[in-house]
Amino acid sequence: MKKHPNEPVPSDSSSIDLDAEFRASNIKEVLDKLDLELIGLKPVKTRIRETAALLLVDRVRKKLDLTAGAPSLHMSFTGNPGTGKTTVALRMSEILHRLGYVREGHLVSVTRDDLVGQYIGHTAPKTKEVLKKAMGGVLFIDEAYYLYKPENERDYGAESIEILLQTMENNREDLVVILAGYKDRMEKFFRSNPGMRSRIAHHIDFPDYSADELVAIAKLMLAAQNYRFSPEGEKAFGEYIRLRMKMEHFANARSVRNALDRARLRQANRLFEGAKKNLSRTDLMTIEAEDIRASRVFKEGAVDLDGDEGANHASAAG
Repeated sequence: MKKHPNEPVPSDSSSIDLDAEFRASNIKEVLDKLDLELIGLKPVKTRIRETAALLLVDRVRKKLDLTAGAPSLHMSFTGNPGTGKTTVALRMSEILHRLGYVREGHLVSVTRDDLVGQYIGHTAPKTKEVLKKAMGGVLFIDEAYYLYKPENERDYGAESIEILLQTMENNREDLVVILAGYKDRMEKFFRSNPGMRSRIAHHIDFPDYSADELVAIAKLMLAAQNYRFSPEGEKAFGEYIRLRMKMEHFANARSVRNALDRARLRQANRLFEGAKKNLSRTDLMTIEAEDIRASRVFKEGAVDLDGDEGANHASAAG
């Protein structure tokens, strides 16, 4: 915002209450929500808090006429599927909005198919339409490396990248772009697209969850749907997760969600076919060990065939 020519310049002795600014911004609510929503991920949460602190201090500096130019806020989130990248992007958009760095604070999540056309003249309008929807908020591009396919001379992904680069540079004060995907593929993408790398200020790597963290995530997911494990059920699920983590197509929290969906189906079938017809609230809420141990993971040492088998082709955001 332009200063009025007659507006006094703050002196070096001017001060501002940072705690009051922090409370007024309401970003603590978002950071607390992130802690509640996501188990573990300590390095990720630390980076998000550090970024929030940088933005808060930047806003305070502006109030004391210490403007240093708009900080670059475009980001790269790397990690395996199901590690919370989409959730963190959503909370980041809220933080940016509450601190006044984007107008709306909404998140638009897309993949290559939303940006790149299949014939000449199709890509530019598709990409520009997505950017128009995302303006004033955060654009989250999952598996961003699929935008670049040098082996295909007729591929139009490069055209989309060029438009994205121009918009990221020219609309820094009204749009934040987050690129997401597997770490090794994202590194290759950045090596092939130095213009994109130069515009990304924050690189955040999302670690895989431990078995204990995945059990804790499962308990949170069940509680959100008014279910819970019996003690034996929780033990069985811990064994299930340790076996499942060693198998193909494992997708962290996404695989946990798939496993719980199957366990609920088995629980419902067990209750329906059981001799007990008057069911208590506890009966209806409880996932027992048998609902877990019926999985092919225990029976055949193989992945269940109704969800996880496609996880390695699924979105890497998770």
